[in-house]
Amino acid sequence: MEKLVEWLNSMIWSPALVYLCLATGLFYSLLTRFLQVRHMKEMIKQMFQGKSSEAGISSFQALSLALSGRVGTGNIAGVATAIAYGGPGAVFWMWLIAFVGAGSAFVEAALAQVYKTKQDGQFRGGPAYYIEKGLKMKWYAVLFAIVTVLATGVLLPGVQANSIAAGIENAFGIDPAITGIGIVVLLGAIIFGGVKRIARVAEFIVPFMALGYILVALFIVLANINELPHVLSLIFRSAFGMDAAFGGIVGAAISWGVKRGIYSNEAGQGTAPHAAAAAEVSHPAKQGLVQAFSVYIDTWFVCSATAFMILITGMYNVTPEGRAPIVQKLGNVEPGPIFTQKAVETVFPGFGAPFVAIALFFFAFTTIMAYYYMAETNLAYITRRMKSSWLLYALKAAVLVVVFYGSVKTAKLAWALGDIGVGSMAWLNIIAILLLTKPALKVLKDYEEQKKAGKDPVFDPVKLGIDDADFWEKEYPASRAIAGDK
Repeated sequence: MEKLVEWLNSMIWSPALVYLCLATGLFYSLLTRFLQVRHMKEMIKQMFQGKSSEAGISSFQALSLALSGRVGTGNIAGVATAIAYGGPGAVFWMWLIAFVGAGSAFVEAALAQVYKTKQDGQFRGGPAYYIEKGLKMKWYAVLFAIVTVLATGVLLPGVQANSIAAGIENAFGIDPAITGIGIVVLLGAIIFGGVKRIARVAEFIVPFMALGYILVALFIVLANINELPHVLSLIFRSAFGMDAAFGGIVGAAISWGVKRGIYSNEAGQGTAPHAAAAAEVSHPAKQGLVQAFSVYIDTWFVCSATAFMILITGMYNVTPEGRAPIVQKLGNVEPGPIFTQKAVETVFPGFGAPFVAIALFFFAFTTIMAYYYMAETNLAYITRRMKSSWLLYALKAAVLVVVFYGSVKTAKLAWALGDIGVGSMAWLNIIAILLLTKPALKVLKDYEEQKKAGKDPVFDPVKLGIDDADFWEKEYPASRAIAGDK
């Protein structure tokens, strides 16, 4: 089983995908004239605009739901893995993929809004919807939906559950099976309450957990402030092969930095558009800008917090695959949460393991919630023309089983399965958004023109020549009229 998984992983995550992700992000950054810089102020403003409705959630709730998927075990264990196999230089490539990836994140989120639909009384959307409506390729849309149900409903939740269980076992000595049961009970109580309950939980937990984690990281950096210039220099020198110790592993730094960066921030992967489509906004570009900024929050803030804690305290190993160890400061330990736990322990003795275990629980648990929502959305797409409520309950049960199983299986297999899920979705989604570049750019141009004219942008797909944007053509004008009458 492990050999098969490793083979599939190597095929999906070939250098071609790594360079495709970088090239796509750079392509959209250039075409949009680096909107991730030009519209930084607007991104922050739009996070707090808009209100929820009977069918949709607010922009901030959609941001929180998207961040639930973005901010997960990749921000703690994933960063440690990138450093362990790619060296400190991997951190730079994580930063770079976040910067250029913000362009990809805008495009996929804006497209999700353009082609969203109202189904069973709530907004649904994502890659499957914009592939069918925008590309007129239903077979491709169904393929993406099936892959996403398998990835987010079967492959990815196990990674998050495994990291939670490992962290709690290391900190508190609790058996992973007991942790698994606890996760299943909590998750079941939330996912059986629908998307509104998932969004409300995310809206409360995500800001709290991210801010608390970053504050602890800042304290540790301040306690070792004299080392900060050396760490920054090490990151940049290692990224370009100018450091004596890490000069021979530049390829590994790029590969692991990009791979773990994409796994963490999900730009272009096709997961975040599901949450973006659920938002109640007047123009698709508004949520596109919000989702672009969420990439920064995930990587520049949360991932950087982990990286600086690990590097500034020296609590890490670097053992590139197939090579002898370059740095081995922690003995023979498996890369993961233990790097961050040891880093926190240097400043807060006895606090590191419990703190990281609790942080990891919140990060990973909210990600599992988001994964379930993505799986549900794609199942709803596949079965939208049939009565299939039993399939929805079957999905809930399957996710709960996978979460428990993931709590007790090996970390190596869990990460490998997760990588297969991420990579498969990324291949399918990136090809789709590249083919839909034209309508995405029309959306941005229309938004900028309306803002320049001093208007609050409102989307009209007919005026822009965008077909099959059914909600915006038929239902949105009517809902605006009703709102105006009130």
